[in-house]
Amino acid sequence: MLASIDVVAEVTRDDLGRPTPCAGWNLLDLLAHMTVQHHGFAAAARGGGDSPTIWASDRVADAVAADPGGTYAAAASDLLDAFAADGILDATIALPEFGPGATFPGAVAIGFHFVDYVAHGWDVARSIGAPFALPDDVVAAVLPLVFVIPDGEYRTMDGAPFGQAVAAPDGATDLDRILSHLGRSPDWKP
Repeated sequence: MLASIDVVAEVTRDDLGRPTPCAGWNLLDLLAHMTVQHHGFAAAARGGGDSPTIWASDRVADAVAADPGGTYAAAASDLLDAFAADGILDATIALPEFGPGATFPGAVAIGFHFVDYVAHGWDVARSIGAPFALPDDVVAAVLPLVFVIPDGEYRTMDGAPFGQAVAAPDGATDLDRILSHLGRSPDWKP
């Protein structure tokens, strides 16, 4: 999360039309998605995430367009506060994006979000040509979570959270392997 806050802080309003590794999304679309996900997961962690409107990117797009770094950092800070609550790992968290009535233990929901923000932090960095490095312990922690995510045809469906896995390049780092499994080419450039 902190690495994503740092890289989003580098985004200017002029960057918002740039392409991203997320098919069909420009940088504004991606940042609106990332921001609303923070709001949604924070609301869910506090027991109020079951409304699909909380998760609608269009409700934050104007704020992100006006102040990409500030809007994103505020949403991320709110999420970090929500995830720091006592008992959160065992709480039941509603995530309607997985389907009506979908709930997960807090630890699992936090894992979902963790995987997403390793990938999306990298997406933003690639989009603006900025470096994106994560501490070795962060990469080591996310690696087993990523490889639990199955690959397959379902990843080609509209709304799939990740594209189909691609072959990792020779000599791939663990981050490259993570990105490849999540359907991203580690050498992607805009």
